[in-house]
Amino acid sequence: MNLSERVIPIDRPMKRKMAIHISPTDGKGTYPERRAILLAHKFKEDVDILFLCEKGSPDPPDFFRFAVFEGQAGLVKTLAEIKPDLLLRDTGTTSQEEVEQLKQLVPSIIHFDDFGDGGKIADLVFQTLYTDSFEEPPEHFVVGFESFIADSEVRAFKKIGLRKECPGPLPHLVISFGDEDVGNLSYRSLRHLMQLQIPLRVTILIGKNYPHDRSELKLMALGRRNTTIIEHPYNFAQVSSTADVILCSSGYLPYEVAVMNIPCVVLAQNDFEATLAFPKEQHGFINLGLGRKVKQSTLLNAIMEPLLHEPLRKKAIARQSALGIGDGKDAVYEAIRYYLNYPKRNAYDSSGKFISDMVH
Repeated sequence: MNLSERVIPIDRPMKRKMAIHISPTDGKGTYPERRAILLAHKFKEDVDILFLCEKGSPDPPDFFRFAVFEGQAGLVKTLAEIKPDLLLRDTGTTSQEEVEQLKQLVPSIIHFDDFGDGGKIADLVFQTLYTDSFEEPPEHFVVGFESFIADSEVRAFKKIGLRKECPGPLPHLVISFGDEDVGNLSYRSLRHLMQLQIPLRVTILIGKNYPHDRSELKLMALGRRNTTIIEHPYNFAQVSSTADVILCSSGYLPYEVAVMNIPCVVLAQNDFEATLAFPKEQHGFINLGLGRKVKQSTLLNAIMEPLLHEPLRKKAIARQSALGIGDGKDAVYEAIRYYLNYPKRNAYDSSGKFISDMVH
């Protein structure tokens, strides 16, 4: 991250302070960053907001202050300096030990999508990504798709699938495996599609952190008619709104698809994604499990099913539409404001030393 150094005094008129920490997590793509930006803009008028950035973190949004740190010790030191009233964390799996350290410094802590022991001792956890489990979640966990927040790009095409006509003579398939596509499912899927004899327009979206040889994928695309590769940057929702069926990973992308109400086939990129419970048949998805294990015939049949069978297409769209997904912002906003105004505890500086009231 190339962040120019800057020093900004924070002794402003008394405002609640909220720190936002997003760290890189495999396979989650850009949604955590976009969610954090939405939350920051919502509260920026009456809350003092600071982004906490470590190596690999997304760049802080324009016009918001930030502090740079390294490692858990750096995070603890930074929090002791800035003394936020609330810490929002979207950092993947956390440990109990690290969160216990932070609880000594911050009155309230809210986590997003934490499958570790640290989430169990946070004050509140929004578990938008979730698994099927026979165990009751802790009382401070909000589990389910209801907390998903659709950004403005996705909201612009909300329920567009309900208004779409039946697929024409050249149906459109959009393929996206997010920002990274570590397992190169884009290449694997296109290789299978090369064997499909039915006319089909194919658009493949390649994320900015796609780590594989792009020339191989582009060369294969040249060998198939009506096949296009679009590289980052692109508007996923805008491209997907033209699709008759979508093939994607099973992280956050199915949530965005469900807002738009478009038939969708899901391939998990890894074992973790294979455990996620949202993209299932009852929610309007065809989930084929791990992408690296899917057979060619299984994938092609799943893609063609909603294109050739109108009742199945309508059933998938109806199930997605019935979820009412994408409007979780109000519940999240309300929780954040509550924990800002009614902190769970009195935090203290465990060092007992004077800390400079300055942020770099």
